[in-house]
This record gives sequence, C-alpha cells and structure tokens, in this order.
Amino acid sequence: MFFRRSSALFLAIASIAIVALGALSFLPKISLSLPFVDAGPTSSLTGLPGRDGEVLVVKVDDTTYAHPQVGLRQADVVYIEQVEGGLTRLAAIFSSTIPAKVGPVRSARISDIELLAQYGKVGFAYSGAQKLMLPVIASANLYDVGANKFGPHYYANDPVRIAPYAMMMSAPEVLAEAKARSMTFATATKMGWHFGDSAGKGVKISKVHISWPASSYDATWSSEEGRWLLTHNGNVDTDDTGYVLGPKTFVIQLVLISDSIYHDKVGGVTPLSATVGEGKCYLLRNGTYQPCMWKRSSAESGTTFTDLAGNELAFEKGQIWFALTSKEPLFTPVPAQDATTSASK
Repeated sequence: MFFRRSSALFLAIASIAIVALGALSFLPKISLSLPFVDAGPTSSLTGLPGRDGEVLVVKVDDTTYAHPQVGLRQADVVYIEQVEGGLTRLAAIFSSTIPAKVGPVRSARISDIELLAQYGKVGFAYSGAQKLMLPVIASANLYDVGANKFGPHYYANDPVRIAPYAMMMSAPEVLAEAKARSMTFATATKMGWHFGDSAGKGVKISKVHISWPASSYDATWSSEEGRWLLTHNGNVDTDDTGYVLGPKTFVIQLVLISDSIYHDKVGGVTPLSATVGEGKCYLLRNGTYQPCMWKRSSAESGTTFTDLAGNELAFEKGQIWFALTSKEPLFTPVPAQDATTSASK
C-alpha cells in the first residue's frame, strides 16, 4: 500500500514539474550573469584568478642532465638565462602557487641580482655561489634562503638522479622556516606588463627557434592547448609528471651579454645579461609573433613592452616565459594558405 502511495506521489510531482517547465519556456530568457558580483582577485604576474602571494625565486638547472625538471608547471614566470659555456639556467618565479618540490636547484649568478631587483625583496633559493658572489648576494635586496643558509632538511638530493643535477628544494617548508626567521618576502605586484586582447597585428608562425652558444629552445604553437609547447636541445621539454612545459605568452628579449668579473669553479667566465636599459624583443601569443621594444629604466623598475610605434602591448593571461638572449630567433611562418584558412575558422 505504501509503495502504491509513493508511486502516485512521485507521478504527481513529475507531472507538476513538466507543466511548470512548459510554462517557463514561454517566458523571455533571463541572463544569469551578475555584473555586480566580484569575480575575485587576479594574479598581477599572470592575470589569472588567484592571489598575489609572497614571491619565491628558485634557480633551476637547465642542462640536458637536469631534465625532467620539477615544479616549473606551477611557476608564474620563468626566465631563461645564459651561464658559463653558453649553457642556460632558469630563474623560476613562484607566487600564486607554491609546489611541494622544485628542482634541480643550482647556483646563483651575477645576472640574477639585477634581474630580480624589480620584484622587490623576494626569497631567493639556490644551491650555492662562488666566494666572490657571496657578499654581493648578502648586500642585495633579497632574502637568502639558499641551501647554504637553510641546510639539508630543506634541500636534499633525489636518490634517482646524479649530482650535481639532483638537488630538490621543499618549497613550502622553506617558506615556513623563512617566516619563523622573520623573513617577509615581497608580495607579487604589477611588473610593467598588462593583460588583454591582442591587437591582431602579429605574424602567424608555427614555431620559433631560440639559441645560445650551447643551448637552444623551440616553441611550437598548439592551437588545441592554446599555448607554446617547448623543446629543449631537440628534446620535448616535459616535467617529472610528463607534462609538456610551455607558456601562453613567450617573450624573446634581446639583451647585451658580456663577460663579468666572475668565473665558475673550472675557470669558465660568467656572462652578465643586462636587463636594465632598453632593446628589441618579440612577443609571442596566440600563434603569432610581433616585434616589440622592451624598456627598464632602473634595477627597481618593472619592464615595459611596446610595439614599434610605442603602443603598450598586452600579454595573454597565463604563465609567461622570457628568453634572455643576444641572438635573433628563427621563425617558421605559417604558409599563406594555411594562415588564411586558420583565420576563416
């Protein structure tokens, strides 16, 4: 008896719902967008929803032996810098998200001091530095949270990797210890670039080749993923999870690279990449590149990017990579027919 009553009640409710839906179909459609609702904070570094947290910078090895790297997918910004022997090393900027591990961590270089000054007094994580560099780091506007200061509880070699390409940093633990030591890192803020729609003046390309004397990157546009997929020294650039690294916005920033007074432990001359001043650049986004100019008036100033007519350029929201190089890139243009077909879709 109870089952029959329940079935009858269910059928009655269903009938009422169907009638109500039919009646509603005659009403004008109402927009559910609420312009007065706050969409929430966005990251100053990426333009994506999220908070502006404290800035932690990690020097990451970029030799072939160091790949696959760990934690770079969560970086807001990544800089590719030239080091001794024409190799490259990365400076990864973390603020929105702090991964559990980052590495392999390698030593600091003189170019880092000028480059990172624009971010304020940030946390600087690295494996070590030559003796002449240590007082420079100590006097710089940085919090030294390197391996020499924090020790093996926070920096430890991955047993399945070969040193010196094995040191991993426990990033959340480093941040917690820094707070315990009364270190307050600078919070992310606008760095000179902004985000918005493309002006539509870019040249369509399928990929670009960026090089240094002993290292290279290729960035191939993926329309399916809406980002540039990276290749390092001819190998697909995956992280430790198999994710192919690559940003929404890739900036090739042409800088003056000269010999510094510093040397590595085997006598190699340490290059200095000048990031204060102005110069030529290329902005890559949405499968196109656009010639541009970069300008940074002082070490404490952010870097701005304009087109050749002086109009400020907008970046795509998402992760940004900067390639600091003195060599012109090689672009692979999209054939005219393919570009027309793509534009008509």
